[in-house]
Amino acid sequence: MFLMDDTIQAASALIIDSNANSRSLMSAQLRDLGVGTVRQTPRVKDARVMLEHQTFDIVLCDYHFDAGDTSGQDLLDELRREGLLPYSTVFVMVTSEATYAKVAEAAEAALDAYLIKPYTSANLAERLASARQRKRILKDIFEAVENQDFETAANLCLVRFEAKGRYWLYAARIGAELLLRLKRYDDARTLYEAIITAKTLPWARLGVARTEVASGNLQAARRTLENLIGELPDYADSHDLMGHVQMEQGDLPNALKTYQTAVTLTPGCLLRLQRCGSLGFYAGQRAEALKLLERAMSQGLRSKLFDVLSLVLIGLMRFDAKDFKGFKYAHDSLIAALERAPRSSRLRRFDLVFRGLAFLMERRVGQALVVAREFTEHADAGDFDLEAASLLTALWIRLSSQEVELEEMMPILRELGMRHCATKAGTEILVAMAENHQGAAEQFRDCHQQVFNVAETAMRYSLRGGAKAAVELLIHQGEITRNAKLIDMAGLVLKRHADKIDDAAELSQRIEVLHSRYVKPMAGSPAKAGRATGGVALRTAATAPA
Repeated sequence: MFLMDDTIQAASALIIDSNANSRSLMSAQLRDLGVGTVRQTPRVKDARVMLEHQTFDIVLCDYHFDAGDTSGQDLLDELRREGLLPYSTVFVMVTSEATYAKVAEAAEAALDAYLIKPYTSANLAERLASARQRKRILKDIFEAVENQDFETAANLCLVRFEAKGRYWLYAARIGAELLLRLKRYDDARTLYEAIITAKTLPWARLGVARTEVASGNLQAARRTLENLIGELPDYADSHDLMGHVQMEQGDLPNALKTYQTAVTLTPGCLLRLQRCGSLGFYAGQRAEALKLLERAMSQGLRSKLFDVLSLVLIGLMRFDAKDFKGFKYAHDSLIAALERAPRSSRLRRFDLVFRGLAFLMERRVGQALVVAREFTEHADAGDFDLEAASLLTALWIRLSSQEVELEEMMPILRELGMRHCATKAGTEILVAMAENHQGAAEQFRDCHQQVFNVAETAMRYSLRGGAKAAVELLIHQGEITRNAKLIDMAGLVLKRHADKIDDAAELSQRIEVLHSRYVKPMAGSPAKAGRATGGVALRTAATAPA
């Protein structure tokens, strides 16, 4: 038996391969190298759950799987993007000569090593030894990340990059990701551009676009992405970010086309299936949306990467199609999720939607109205975000189609609009949830215009020397509407003109109260904070994962 290093006997490994003979061979090879614990699975969806709940030191994953669309690269991309695979884990992709080009390109994107079939035990030992050595040399960086000391980890990466120390390019990628998490956008952009100068890489160019998005410069990001997509049309991550930019600009039809391209490139990617399915729902392409979301449900219902919102959208579509069986299956799946997290306010709200719709299916309109009113009582909460507002809208709209007088509905939807029509994208989401109710759709667009008018009036005050009046207007309207855009804008104007405002401290305190309740920073891991970039962002940063 050949021992690679002193710690290999304590290492654990996971083999992911649909071929039983290949799994047996790899298992024997790893044990010959001294690996202490070796587990194996033939299916990607089972591997995903295993990797989400257990840390492995080594993962050997085949690129191609005969049954299903998911590839090993899809699995790696999702786990890395969501922060569910520790940096310390060595991930080795096993591929045939035919798929070598794709895997070689992926090697630039956080893959530790790859093996081309057929390979020998010596090849495997060499790749593992090299990757494990890199992990040891960069151990201080990985330990800082694991301890959530991202500032220290980023600085260690910068030191190694500037000194061109061993594995500087790998460290630079980690450092740039960390700088984005820390909102050090200028430093992240500088690092990405330095990497491009040293060695032009697609992920570095994408990183520049990400800094532009994070800084609010959507037009610049769109130009960067258009150039990148033009040169590398098969680079799925660039389509993700382009779709996000198009969403933020309120361009739902083109965003949907972009996400559909990303799904075509990686048909087994759970996150992209849900992202495309959700946007298809908002864009009115319900048949396609249902197909994608139910495919995601069948592939990853037990996965941490599965967003339970998908179940609610499926429930809405099954309700509209009068499909009681499909509706009940989605509701039962939600109930199972709620049993696992009974204190989740998000899941309890989802359950209210299902309960209201179930009463409507049974023609118990009075009980459905009671549920809608109960859901409406949540609307004043600080964590009642665009996602919750869109679902509350969907429930009231379906109630209104039952030929009952609902005088209370339009005032309720107006309050939702004044709070959540902060961006063009948010407004279009609510308009989509209004279905064919012309009055509700027009009211949401009117709310967006009113919010815009308040912001424009405040800017005129500020430009004409009336900074205090601008801040007071924004605070007043923020208190009335709870609109995050107006609250944020009040803080920005005050910060810029604080030296000219005599009671700046008092105004700052009022803004902070509003901000802490309605515009909270993301709780938990910075990896979660980045989830919206490239996705359909409906949830506020304050909303806890569920």
